[in-house]
Amino acid sequence: MEPTIFPTKSEIEQAAAIIRRGGLVAFPTETVYGLGANALDAEAVQRIYLAKRRPASSPLIVHVSSVAMAKKLVSDWPERAEKLASSFWPGPLTLILPKNTRIPMEVTAGLPSVGIRMPAHPVAMQLIEAAGVPIAAPSANLFTKVSPTEARHVREGLGEAVECILDAGPTEVGIESTVLSLLGSQGTILRPGMVTADEIEAVIGPLGAPEPEAAGSHASPGMHRKHYSPATKVLVTDALPSARVAYVWWRQPRESANSIRMPADPAQYARQLYAVLHRLDSESLDYIVVEPVPESEAWAGIRDRLKRASSESTR
Repeated sequence: MEPTIFPTKSEIEQAAAIIRRGGLVAFPTETVYGLGANALDAEAVQRIYLAKRRPASSPLIVHVSSVAMAKKLVSDWPERAEKLASSFWPGPLTLILPKNTRIPMEVTAGLPSVGIRMPAHPVAMQLIEAAGVPIAAPSANLFTKVSPTEARHVREGLGEAVECILDAGPTEVGIESTVLSLLGSQGTILRPGMVTADEIEAVIGPLGAPEPEAAGSHASPGMHRKHYSPATKVLVTDALPSARVAYVWWRQPRESANSIRMPADPAQYARQLYAVLHRLDSESLDYIVVEPVPESEAWAGIRDRLKRASSESTR
């Protein structure tokens, strides 16, 4: 396997200059590639929404390079946040906390809270540090489409809408972060990911059930019914329709002209999932059929992505 070639210090500094002057930069995190802008610049943040064709009701996650930077963006940093940051940052856990006035309402879709995380990728951390500002960054793809786990996915999806792409090879985690709200007396998971409920409860105690979604802005990114979705229709089932299909399986193979075996380990499965969906979406299939994954907590983030990917695919 060829070694990963990270962007040079000079390239990261050039990207940081673009962030400071209000431009857009696509950069790798450990989860997926993000489309970043200065989180303190409302006009720059609006460019993210335009580039992604993202509705204003979907808030953005703000990426920081330190706990100290995170604390400057919120009006309250509870002990639970300190414990979780100590246990999971840098890493794929986003904390929802009450924002302060430094964060424009464009970042939070008008909500009084903000999602913050510290990414576990050296390029992302170096970019934030070089820019000297927190970076708002959803996934670097058109809204509802499959998130990018390689730089070429960004180029194919956004084209010239992004001014700079920092290419550091495939991402490690492969699906988006777990989003945990700390606004109530108990933490609640709004979007599952590869940091599990069991792991979080081991740090801060029992979690509460998410409240029913209200009308208006979503409490977290990734809560639209259709999301992470290729154009080719995705079916999560054991049965194969009589059509041109690819069958994505981890346990039980089926006779198919295009059979893709996935790892039985959830972390390895998540790492490969979006790359497989990107590739199969280019093959003019009638369906991408995905074998259901286990119901255990370790697979919750993957089940969520497959459920949303299979909702209203368009081809």
